[in-house]
Amino acid sequence: MRRFWAKIMGLGVMALLLLPGIASATGPAEAPVIIVADSRNLTGMMKWWANLYNESHVYFTILTYICILVAGLSLAGLADLVMKHIGIDLKSRELAEH
Repeated sequence: MRRFWAKIMGLGVMALLLLPGIASATGPAEAPVIIVADSRNLTGMMKWWANLYNESHVYFTILTYICILVAGLSLAGLADLVMKHIGIDLKSRELAEH
């Protein structure tokens, strides 16, 4: 009985692995979709950013991560300064409950 279930499971796994090949063989292959940024009406930094996206998704991704990191650190530092200025001290923790 164990060999029977092993064969059934093997056939099921094989069917799952071959299913994409069978589905793609049913019709003609379509051209891949190419996504680009429309930079015709842009100027300055926005045009450079759109052209960077069109030329290299890798460089665009790396620069986006760096920009998000810098913006997050800047906003966190600004929030920390504002909280220190208005008297909120996050470094020492005193519980109000006794």
